[in-house]
Amino acid sequence: MPKVSDDHLAARRSQILDGARRCFAEFGYEGATVRRLEEAIGMSRGAIFHHFRDKDALFFALAKDDAERMAEVAANQGIVQVMRDMLARPEEFNWLGTRLEIARRVRTDPDFRAGWTQRSAELTAATLARLERRKAAGALRDDVPTDVLLGYLDLVLDGLIARIASGHTDDNLSAVLDLVEASVRRREA
Repeated sequence: MPKVSDDHLAARRSQILDGARRCFAEFGYEGATVRRLEEAIGMSRGAIFHHFRDKDALFFALAKDDAERMAEVAANQGIVQVMRDMLARPEEFNWLGTRLEIARRVRTDPDFRAGWTQRSAELTAATLARLERRKAAGALRDDVPTDVLLGYLDLVLDGLIARIASGHTDDNLSAVLDLVEASVRRREA
């Protein structure tokens, strides 16, 4: 039996993730049935689940890819830049609207909660590290604990995701992000 090249496997994985991202964006997590995933991806369930154990594993792979990309931006440019990227290219992030459904599952499904927490930890760690560096450099407020700043920015991120998911991306959100950014900066005396 001929060995499949790594490039071919990577291309298949990318095709699966791209189709799954569109399917989750259109139908939400629960609505993205196996049949819908097959149609969106253009592969059989056997081919899809040869690469991913199940729907959760497929979703977590998307979350991991996006968390890695967002963590890199957050580490280098800050979490507000991640939010600006979401505004500039909402079509790349529209599947994140399923976070509303994820929040429900996180509350009710301990296995799902453990997997989701593990996947989102990288973005949290990158954001926290950047905040600590910026605070040490004197660029961020020092009257607010770093973990409170992180919670504030995470709350804004969740709100932005909800706005994007509901199709409201033109409500002066860029100006709102300017305000958020200004609110965490150190004020000159």
